[in-house]
Amino acid sequence: MALVVQKYGGTSVANIEKITNVAEKVARAKTAGNDVIVVVSAMAGETDRLIALAHSASKTPNGREYDVLVSTGEQVTISLLAMVLQKMGFKAKSFLGSQIKIVTDQAFTKARILKIDTKLLEKELKAGNIIVVAGFQGVDKDFNVTTLGRGGSDTSAVAIAAALNADVCEIYTDVDGVYTTDPNVYDKAKRLSKISYDEMLEMASAGAKVLHPRSVELAKKYNVPVYVKSSFNDNGGTLVTKEDSDMEREVVSGVTYDRDQAKVTVIRVPDRPGIAARLFTPLSDENIQVDMIIQNASIDGFTDLTFTVSKKEMSKIKSILESAAKDVGAQGLQVDEKISKVSIIGVGMRSHAGVASRMFSILAKEGINILMISTSEIKISCAIEAKYTELAVRVLHDAFGLEKER
Repeated sequence: MALVVQKYGGTSVANIEKITNVAEKVARAKTAGNDVIVVVSAMAGETDRLIALAHSASKTPNGREYDVLVSTGEQVTISLLAMVLQKMGFKAKSFLGSQIKIVTDQAFTKARILKIDTKLLEKELKAGNIIVVAGFQGVDKDFNVTTLGRGGSDTSAVAIAAALNADVCEIYTDVDGVYTTDPNVYDKAKRLSKISYDEMLEMASAGAKVLHPRSVELAKKYNVPVYVKSSFNDNGGTLVTKEDSDMEREVVSGVTYDRDQAKVTVIRVPDRPGIAARLFTPLSDENIQVDMIIQNASIDGFTDLTFTVSKKEMSKIKSILESAAKDVGAQGLQVDEKISKVSIIGVGMRSHAGVASRMFSILAKEGINILMISTSEIKISCAIEAKYTELAVRVLHDAFGLEKER
């Protein structure tokens, strides 16, 4: 008998028909003799509806009350799935994140999991129940409802799998695995049979929507095997696992893009120790992530500081930075929201020289100007004008031969 954790996203539970389809998959796993825990998201579109309600009540809703509201979508799906499973003759019980004690910090809207109390889960599994858990939810030390941020149900599922030392965590979505790039952008995209944790983390952080980055971080930390599969068919799937020797053969495994990017330049910043910290600390205090950072050479004791952030948070970011820039004596801000980030990822980059220059040459040949560059050991990202996003993805995919069967 194995312990299987399954997670189903919003498109997989969008209506009763689809919830019944999910129940049938869950039933197959249980009938095969496994213990099963199911983590589900809210119905497709429901979280967006709740967010819109929050912003109709207040332009800047209080974080605590925002989380109380947007967490309600998952409560609907867990109860419906449990009802359908019961109708099929299975013992099933639904639980909120607060009921099974997914304990988080107090960063409302972007909380991080601190620990999971497994006593209730173990008790219900021992009783033979299929456990249906609301993803995306947690509770802080003061019993406030918290949420893990968009895509947080992936993190819930992997965290539960890690806490219980599950045999596998299966992430069911509307695609049948991880592809070399977005199949909606390029029809030559190929499904990968397996990918390393590091590659998947870089792909998720660089814009791939298949898995949430924090779920991959947890999977790597606790060595949780993760299968990405389709809710709607039994085709293939992709195993996210430890790096092995086979993975070294491919220099580049995938091309990703992220349109949720804005470039911010703080103009004429005094070039003194501690100034950068004074600019970025207020963003950190609001749990706002900064991506690429470039500081120009100092001229007459002043410099320009350029970085990228999420376009979705731009109004909040602009307000924070305008105050911080004034505080440090900078001249002002420039914002460009018409950019995107294109990245190539592959563990093979560690042992192959010239990958960056090849990427830059390919983009230059198409007349695509590079605005910013960032690199890691297995990733190269370029900020470019948003209008060239799809072209950049296609030419890079072709140039690195990602259309080949693998």
